[in-house]
Amino acid sequence: MEIAEPLLIGTYRILQDTERYRFTSDSVRLARFVTAKKGERVADFCSGSGIVGLSFFAENEGVEHVTLFEADGALAEMSGRTVALNHLDDRFTVEHVRVQDIGKQYTEHFSLILANPPYERADGGFPNADAQKAPCRSELTLTLGELLDSAKRCLKFGGRFALIHRADRVAELLSALRARALEPKKLRFVAGGADKNPYAVLVCAVKGGAPGVEVLPTLIP
Repeated sequence: MEIAEPLLIGTYRILQDTERYRFTSDSVRLARFVTAKKGERVADFCSGSGIVGLSFFAENEGVEHVTLFEADGALAEMSGRTVALNHLDDRFTVEHVRVQDIGKQYTEHFSLILANPPYERADGGFPNADAQKAPCRSELTLTLGELLDSAKRCLKFGGRFALIHRADRVAELLSALRARALEPKKLRFVAGGADKNPYAVLVCAVKGGAPGVEVLPTLIP
């Protein structure tokens, strides 16, 4: 069943399918991890229902345009209707395309890319997930390397790439970012409680940035 939920920011609403994979609080945490610069052209990779891109736009002044990239046709179509519902057709573009297949017109186009990608390895995690939800959770159709390759290609020099990923893959993530000249500049772990180990990590990298990372206090809801 499809419902229109309030975004709890102004009067914005977002369409959700209650029978499919719905956004989690991690998407909102990512949208709040960085702030917009004036004239920001933003991409939301693996956008799903559009929650990250829409939340970031609603929270920040100065965003010039947001492009949502989603491989699932039904989710891309629904996010397009969310854009129309909020009368944002002139500020948003929805692209139904795999991240690794993004067109050449977007090469070095964005100043900021946000991504809440599938971050379970394809050979582990959610073995019994249904066919619709599995690609949202596991690297079945998009690997970490493919994600970072596309981010590097689509970012302007000096542009930022912010994503959320599994905490236990942080070494792999940071190494893969640096190998692509995406220099980690800000890092924050996310834990479910003060006595819990972190389960996720937020990272912001800069294309061509100088070495040096700011490690923020662990985020505890």
